Amino acid sequence: MSRIGKLPIEILAGTQVKVEKGFVIVNGPKGELKEKLHPLINVVINDKEIIVTPIGEGKQQMSLWGLFRSLIKNMVIGVNEGYEKKLEINGVGYRAAISDNKLTLNLGYSNPVIYELPVGIEAKVEANTITISGINKYLVGEISAQIRRKRPPEPYKGKGIKYKEEVIRRKAGKTAGKGEKK
Repeated sequence: MSRIGKLPIEILAGTQVKVEKGFVIVNGPKGELKEKLHPLINVVINDKEIIVTPIGEGKQQMSLWGLFRSLIKNMVIGVNEGYEKKLEINGVGYRAAISDNKLTLNLGYSNPVIYELPVGIEAKVEANTITISGINKYLVGEISAQIRRKRPPEPYKGKGIKYKEEVIRRKAGKTAGKGEKK
């Protein structure tokens, strides 16, 4: 039995959920999300909750059960509250700017890096912080990871793009090993 899969999902006020032609469609105040259902998973919608059940008993059904329960729960939260990730830029001369739907990053390369944001993702830049937000949890995380990959933080000075809550393990420079001779 899946510990995650057997939990019911509460439908928040102002949210409509329906199963149609093999898709789960969730509408809310912030927008609409749609996810294709696997044929081994069944979704039942009651008045105030969604119940996900597997069809049959097997290893694949059990793993898909918890997965689809989590995906639907993320959709319900996304259309009501949304998701956001904060990235921090550290380094002399490193900065970000947003215009239209393009994020321009000056990261110490010879040319600025221009990143075009997909539909449904918004970005805000305040000082050295980039905030990525949207209703799709997967897309917000993926876009944040792609932006971070443009210049990951290095361990000596900590320059680069990192998540706000991320801790960078710092290394000592070359001078640390010179004091002792054998």
